[in-house]
Amino acid sequence: MSSNKRQEYTRKHGKHLRVPVLPSEEQIIKENAANVSLTVAEYLRRLSLGDVVKSTLDSKYVLQLVKVNADQGRLGGLLKLWLTDDPKMAICGKAWTPGVVRALLKRIEANQEEMLRLVQALKF
Repeated sequence: MSSNKRQEYTRKHGKHLRVPVLPSEEQIIKENAANVSLTVAEYLRRLSLGDVVKSTLDSKYVLQLVKVNADQGRLGGLLKLWLTDDPKMAICGKAWTPGVVRALLKRIEANQEEMLRLVQALKF
């Protein structure tokens, strides 16, 4: 295959289409392309060919939620140490009354419910 033939099949040397858009439309298209981590050209190409373009922002939010959930798990582990009267907890020197522990457990539960709500709101 000659080098001229190969160049015909690359996008660099292929046809370029022009699409007139309003400034407001341009901004929206650029933002949408950035939200899915694509160039504007690749974003428009995929959409026009009927591909489903998934947002990478949702993935980033899910990763953040996973990290928060891991922190919640570690906090739960510390509370478990306290509930089992582990000698390691004597170091903290604070009065861990049952009321304080219940309040912390309720806060953990509220955070978990909020995380669940956020995950359910994401579009997959």
